[in-house]
Amino acid sequence: MKIQRRDFIKHSALGLGGLWVAPGLGAKQAEATGHFNPFTRLALGRTGLKVSRLCMGTGSHGSRRESNQTRLGQGEYERLLREAHERGVGMFDLADLYGSHAGFANAMHGVPRDKYCLVTKIWWRPGSSLPEPDRPDADVVVERFLGELKTDHIDLLLLHCVKDADWPQRLRRQMDILSRLKAQGKIRALGVSCHTLAALQSAACEPWVESVHARINPYGMSMDGAPEQVVPVLRKIHAAGKGVVGMKIIGEGRLRNDPLRRAESIRFALNLGCVDVLNVGFEKTAELEDFIAQVRRTQIVKG
Repeated sequence: MKIQRRDFIKHSALGLGGLWVAPGLGAKQAEATGHFNPFTRLALGRTGLKVSRLCMGTGSHGSRRESNQTRLGQGEYERLLREAHERGVGMFDLADLYGSHAGFANAMHGVPRDKYCLVTKIWWRPGSSLPEPDRPDADVVVERFLGELKTDHIDLLLLHCVKDADWPQRLRRQMDILSRLKAQGKIRALGVSCHTLAALQSAACEPWVESVHARINPYGMSMDGAPEQVVPVLRKIHAAGKGVVGMKIIGEGRLRNDPLRRAESIRFALNLGCVDVLNVGFEKTAELEDFIAQVRRTQIVKG
């Protein structure tokens, strides 16, 4: 879907009434310059977590415990994570599917645990996405995660890639197990990553969900629907006090070499008022630095 700059407001907002900004947004997010700060610490819904606006993803084209980040090689992957943290990134998105746990633990060795927010995900779906055919219950999986990550708790644990509208019914047993682990202090907050509009709508209504990973950009790239379908659901999720972490901000990498539309996508997501965090899978420190600079150039549009 190709959109010219002059048509962006008219077409990429797609009936959203322009770049809507939640009332009172400035109280939490506005900086003195009137531009966004990628490292401002924000409340992620009512989870109790304070997170940086920018999150480092580790799962670009991830499957079978590999991703573009881990395929860099152990040394390069760990260096990328350390340099992201040194530059101010305080939230990191991992998953069993990506094979990103051990390298992250090595990269964060010696960093105080309260200096970063750790997100990871359980891949529960059958099939060939993981090497093993079996999918143990969540308590078994979480214990393994804690060992791999060398930590006593996970800040945000997600059920990975929910697609069906009835996922809360189908996954209730695992949700109940995870709730018990949260009560034990092994997990601080719970949620899902959504990969269909129906699943996203269910997440908006499910009390168990405290935070949602959702795909959002103004071009409908790798999303659960067109922006005019997705954004109202994200607003509903956000209004319910749940955190919203935006994925596919640069169209699963397709906007990497398109500075104009990449900038528009960043501006779009930041000014919606219902997306707390931008989660991007950087593959080079230079990409991270460019994104940081673009966020800093993005003006806060007050409604």
